[in-house]
Amino acid sequence: MNLATSGLTKAAYSISDFCELVSLGRSKVFEELKTGRLGKVKVGRRTLIPAAEVMAWLERMGAAPVERATN
Repeated sequence: MNLATSGLTKAAYSISDFCELVSLGRSKVFEELKTGRLGKVKVGRRTLIPAAEVMAWLERMGAAPVERATN
């Protein structure tokens, strides 16, 4: 699945953005990162989660694709 068809609007998400996107707390997200179930990239001191990794993680968790409201 590519970024254009996934409904995601960014190439990568900060931890805060990812938490908001999937409605999880920071502790759970950091647990997912630590265990390797969620991939990340480091850019300097920032930790980013690529959009492709968001989609792969959601699929592994058995979640439905993310859909943004179009108001």
